[in-house]
Amino acid sequence: MRILVCKDYDEMSKKAAQMIASQLTLKPDSVLGLATGSTPIGMYKELVSMYEEGLIDFSEVKTFNLDEYFELPKSNEQSYDYFMRENLFNHINIKEENIHIPNGMTDDIEKECINYDESIKEAGGVDIQVLGIGHNAHIGFNEPTINFERGTHLVDLKDSTIEANARFFDSIDDVPKKAITMGTGSIFKSKKIMLLASGEGKAEAIYNTVYGKVLPEVPASILQFHNDIVLILDKDSASKLDPKDYKLV
Repeated sequence: MRILVCKDYDEMSKKAAQMIASQLTLKPDSVLGLATGSTPIGMYKELVSMYEEGLIDFSEVKTFNLDEYFELPKSNEQSYDYFMRENLFNHINIKEENIHIPNGMTDDIEKECINYDESIKEAGGVDIQVLGIGHNAHIGFNEPTINFERGTHLVDLKDSTIEANARFFDSIDDVPKKAITMGTGSIFKSKKIMLLASGEGKAEAIYNTVYGKVLPEVPASILQFHNDIVLILDKDSASKLDPKDYKLV
């Protein structure tokens, strides 16, 4: 596990975007695993700027998003489909057929989950998976639980996650209670994983991810076993880590 600590959110975002750009330079038809939430927004802005400057090209890229709210239409401004288009897809030259986001409005959740994992496999697997992390150390929508989920699945969101996401909705009652998410097993199959975290509120989760026992109650702890993972943090989210364990960038 490599840990890179940046001075602030903007620098963290730039470092993450540079890593994605390097991946696309090496492999123009890369398969990217993408995340939503406030943390990667800065990285997406940097990637859009790089595209506009002609530094990177998305014409051959395939993307797979980690998750989507269940029974929330794509047209809803809080859907992750809407988020990705507003923050990235509408501003780059990615092909529509190369964009993959779980269908939260499906009538057959089991089939949707199986097909999503199969589509990732058919694409050759995820080359680099972007992750955020929740205050309770969830990755994707894999909440603290009694076991690690292997594949994409429907999950009941914890009250803490619903409360954290309520700021995006008119009322906490409007926040979906379920979501479709790649399982920790799906995430773990990615060839490279890049986890982003910002803010003092994520410091405890990062500490437990790096130093804690590997337990499904701390979903991100499974990343300790991955053979190619980098944590890109700002100073606040890294505040509980031992300085000898990370590199300042």
